[in-house]
Amino acid sequence: MSKSTVERVFQAACFEGLAILLCTPLFAWITGKAFWDMGAVTAANCVLALGWNVLFNMGFDRLKSRYGWRQGTALRLLHALAFEGGLIMVGVPLIAWWLSLSLIEALLLDLGVLLFFLPYTYLFFWSYDTLRPRLIARYGRDSLVTHR
Repeated sequence: MSKSTVERVFQAACFEGLAILLCTPLFAWITGKAFWDMGAVTAANCVLALGWNVLFNMGFDRLKSRYGWRQGTALRLLHALAFEGGLIMVGVPLIAWWLSLSLIEALLLDLGVLLFFLPYTYLFFWSYDTLRPRLIARYGRDSLVTHR
């Protein structure tokens, strides 16, 4: 059962909201930067990622459908790598600017962030895709902000 645009926005908002809650204290502790600075840069990255999340997943769904790709570990890994790779290209300059770092320092920090987000992305979408049919079976399609 395909996901509507409204559900994709809901899914992306859940993904980013949980990421902010997990990352802000973790990254502030790791970097020694102020909690509020890390919260702001994390939130800005998440807003950026929210838009990317919706667009990327809609495009990925179309490719999956068009080429008959089957959901499995290899496709989930490709999904996570492609999703995070796109964010690196835009996120590194933002991190460098906000935290007054060089592009190399920001890239290294972002690669550290990637080590968190690769498994997080994989686990989040696996969990969502696992729970989704159960919620729909129990509460109906409207339980996940889908349209009829």
